[in-house]
Amino acid sequence: MECVQALAGMDPAPRIVVLTGFASIATAVEAIKLGAAHYLAKPATTSEIEAAFAREAGDPSVEVTARRTSLRTQEWETIQSTLRDCDFNISEAARRMGMHRRTLARKLAKRQIG
Repeated sequence: MECVQALAGMDPAPRIVVLTGFASIATAVEAIKLGAAHYLAKPATTSEIEAAFAREAGDPSVEVTARRTSLRTQEWETIQSTLRDCDFNISEAARRMGMHRRTLARKLAKRQIG
């Protein structure tokens, strides 16, 4: 996210497309707020990546569908959101989520913070 913010601050700002293997709603929203033009989750094909750089605006014809989110994904998004709210203080985030700090640390060790 710091890289997105730094690139967006350049004059002229480059076109930024975020490609991540640890996608979440929280990081997608933050990336766009910080200046990314598009946000793609892995795996993405080269044509999808090229299309993201070529597109000037969003596509309003994209159908909005209800998405079933797994419990694991919901937990991960809650962890990321809480960590961001606590400035990535693991002890404070664990306290806010009602879990032991070591439990949160183990969960974070399994996945990278994104």
